[in-house]
Amino acid sequence: MDIRAQIAMVFHLDKCIGCHTCSVSCKNLWTDRKGAEYMWWNNVETRPGTGYPYRWENQEKYKGGWIRDEKNDNVRLRLGNRIKLLTTTIFYNKDLPKLDDYYEPWTYTYEDLFTASESDDQPVAKPVSMITGKLMDVTSGPNWDDDLGGSRIYALNDVNLDDLSEEEKLQLMELERVVWFYLPRICNHCVNASCVAACPSGAIYKRGEDGIVLVSQQKCRSWRLCVSGCPYKKIYFNWATGKSEKCILCYPLLESGQAPSCFHTCVGRLRYLGTVLYDADAIEETIRAPDDKIVEAQLNIIKDPFDPEVIEAAKKNGISDAMIEAAQHSPVYKFVKVWKIALPLHPEYRTLPMLFYVPPLLPVLATVRDDVYHLDGVDTENLTPLLTDLGKLRLPLKYMANLFAAGNTEIIKEVYKKLIAVREYMRHKNVGDVETDTIADILSKANLTSEVAEEIYRITALPTYDERFVIPPLAREVGIEAAIDPLTYRQQSGFGLRTEPRRGG
Repeated sequence: MDIRAQIAMVFHLDKCIGCHTCSVSCKNLWTDRKGAEYMWWNNVETRPGTGYPYRWENQEKYKGGWIRDEKNDNVRLRLGNRIKLLTTTIFYNKDLPKLDDYYEPWTYTYEDLFTASESDDQPVAKPVSMITGKLMDVTSGPNWDDDLGGSRIYALNDVNLDDLSEEEKLQLMELERVVWFYLPRICNHCVNASCVAACPSGAIYKRGEDGIVLVSQQKCRSWRLCVSGCPYKKIYFNWATGKSEKCILCYPLLESGQAPSCFHTCVGRLRYLGTVLYDADAIEETIRAPDDKIVEAQLNIIKDPFDPEVIEAAKKNGISDAMIEAAQHSPVYKFVKVWKIALPLHPEYRTLPMLFYVPPLLPVLATVRDDVYHLDGVDTENLTPLLTDLGKLRLPLKYMANLFAAGNTEIIKEVYKKLIAVREYMRHKNVGDVETDTIADILSKANLTSEVAEEIYRITALPTYDERFVIPPLAREVGIEAAIDPLTYRQQSGFGLRTEPRRGG
């Protein structure tokens, strides 16, 4: 085993209220400067919807992430092989998102409100492009679909609805079924980052001590293949400096023991951060797993931080006792591996993202029915309307599976069984309108105990700051260096997996 440490994250979507406080704090701290006006390292999308940039999940257009070749049992960049990248794409990349796919940033002529000549009409601050300085008509923005969530304009253009039947799509548009939820996104700091593989100059690298992905501003040569290579479109090109930029997970704050800005300012307290230990030797086998097995394969590379063999292998790689202890107390490990209620976003891209999501339960609940509620074998009249038939959801289960389980509805179904079971257990405990025998049956079908249900509830609803953010001491002087044979892992890392000292974000 080649055990490595990775800073990982969990976002609990049931707690996101779409306030964009996280986005604003990140914008003020990192991208409030020339050339970065359109960048939102953190953005919050309304789903179903098109996202930012426009339909970023359409990899037929953007060519991001990895693709599995079933015939040759191989995985390659969707963007193309090395020869294509170096001979054609590097000089003309038609797959790059255009500014219109993001939006043209603007400000307003606020001075006109104070300097306008006397008139009977109210002076108006007109929108002005922050790039050209000319007057413009505002037609889009990073959260443009917020006020139109669930509408035909945006919801029906969601890529994740493509394999749903026309009947299911039309049902979503019925007024009484219109539904949406919020999806906050930052860089996933992937284990098998395709941006690292796509960069010809080796400017992008993962830090050995914590797995954070950074861009060396000294080595970046403006090829912008990283922008295409990232399937989540979380790398941006600064048109003023000619360099690529991305979320750096606020590593200066982490190194001082503080949570990243968007985590710290989150109003809903939906963000969790901690360390996980993973086996780098298993990466190549993991990314070759078929779509219906890729989630399970990714979770399998995350190892038990209490396992003596894992601890021994970690210490051989220079991982400190303090880092191992942080992994043992990590809330991320509990959500992902112990409780198994947090899933990666689009695991089929095979980047092995280290940002996991607890799927939202609220928009999934069906309309209240008068007949019996049931859940996979639990069939009784004593259940409350909270517990619904997973076969008749307000938002199709297939949609959630397309987002978080590579289309595997069984995986997402197991998660929802646990989330519903926790809610019913707490209702039984606090309200008392669900029979004890019924709750025992529900917990059993969801593979939970009352103790685990209680713990999930507490860490979800009543966590302290230190429980949400278990930040390890990042001792850079003992950070491990990459020791991977480039011949063996050439495919995984493209032009060579780089783990080197920081040279700028």
